[in-house]
Amino acid sequence: MLALTTLDLFLSINQNELLDEFILTLLATPQLAFFLEKYPAFKQILLKRMPLVKQRLEHVLQETHVSPELAKEFHLFQECQLWTTAQFRAGLTPTVEHLGKLAADFYPEARLLAEAVTFDGAKPDESFQLLFLQRWRISLTMRAVMLHRHIFDKERETLLDELQRQMAISGALSPLVVENETSAGRLWDMAAGERRQLDYQQLVHYSAFLQTQPELRTLADQLGRSREAHAVAAPDATQQWVRLRIREPAIQPEEVSGIHQSDDLLRLLPAELATLGIDDLEYEFYRRLLEKRLLTYRLQGEGWREREMHVSARSERLDSQPRGPFIVCVDTSGSMGGFNEQCAKAFCLALMRIALADNRRCFITLFSTGMVSYELSANTGLEQATRFLGQRFSGGTDLAACISALADRLDTPEWRDADAVVISDFIAQRLSEELITRIKQKQRKQQQRFHAVALSTLGKPGILKIFDHIWYFDTGLKNRILRRWHR
Repeated sequence: MLALTTLDLFLSINQNELLDEFILTLLATPQLAFFLEKYPAFKQILLKRMPLVKQRLEHVLQETHVSPELAKEFHLFQECQLWTTAQFRAGLTPTVEHLGKLAADFYPEARLLAEAVTFDGAKPDESFQLLFLQRWRISLTMRAVMLHRHIFDKERETLLDELQRQMAISGALSPLVVENETSAGRLWDMAAGERRQLDYQQLVHYSAFLQTQPELRTLADQLGRSREAHAVAAPDATQQWVRLRIREPAIQPEEVSGIHQSDDLLRLLPAELATLGIDDLEYEFYRRLLEKRLLTYRLQGEGWREREMHVSARSERLDSQPRGPFIVCVDTSGSMGGFNEQCAKAFCLALMRIALADNRRCFITLFSTGMVSYELSANTGLEQATRFLGQRFSGGTDLAACISALADRLDTPEWRDADAVVISDFIAQRLSEELITRIKQKQRKQQQRFHAVALSTLGKPGILKIFDHIWYFDTGLKNRILRRWHR
């Protein structure tokens, strides 16, 4: 079978020009142009994805074979190109008849050319042979180009269906997810990974809920950006001595700065002098004098003095701690239902937004008496997020099993730099000393960080003490009213 790319090669058809024309036509589609105008953050993302579309079309063209009739016509054309003028003159009539049997597009024109040259009894010469082959080549080229158009039209319909699905999802979720170009690109790719109609209304619902709780979103931003840069000595640090001006008490007293105990008789308080005039207290006065416990005025200066201090000056640089992925454990016990459930789910979506913006992974584990996990930053993250938001909170709380599984995941290389986040009301059984010791070792030796997002003030202090940071968001009725009042 003859591949279409082989036909392009022999006919000198510029496939790249056809592909570029297809890309430009696709971008000029009214639906796509309107979307890019409304959501400009996706424009550069889509332009960067166009080479992938081009590669996809190239693969389709490589896999496409021409019809058997067109392949036979092309082989006949190649054979005729090798004929001498005498051979062409002898084979002209059989060739035209063969084209008729193949129902070739060139057959009507070939028959007219053959009849015209033999009408007055003349014989086909070399110039007629060149004309005949040139017209035949043009016909084959037009046939190949039309085949390209047919393939491109079919692919354009498929691509537009996919792009419209991506545009619908990306446009609806843009307020929730898109923070910068990185998150826009991740969202576009995640929408491309959805091969079926996605019910993303829950994502939109919790996005709207998050907008009504700005304190919750601020809390997520603080947690997500909490790794500060710290100063470390540069490898080429130099040593030098510096002269500093420091504030210290002057030798000569200048003003009263307070009262202290001493044996300075010149600065005694009047109350201490009065005890000398009382016989019963005179010996007490002398005893306190010997012990330097008499109340006296303290006098000192406040001037600046210059002192040469031997201080080693080091050059330093700011070394930012790496921001790793998120591992978020969400308590789905019965006590976390209602408003707590909405806050926990919305908080996870806020962390998902940060993870996509910083190109980090976001892994969610729901726990009660059992555990189920979702990765919101995967290519199927939107589907997983929808499934996560559809979960209902009920059952008991097995916090110890969850933290133990969390510690096991932190031992793996891909999650070693992760930030562990536990969202709960922390109304649960106490943790074992063995588990507490294990967490402390991870914090001390591996510098792994554990965050607690407490949705209640009734959490047990014995559980909360294992966390590096505790982020409080009280969901009680009183605090909810106060937050609404202060907005």
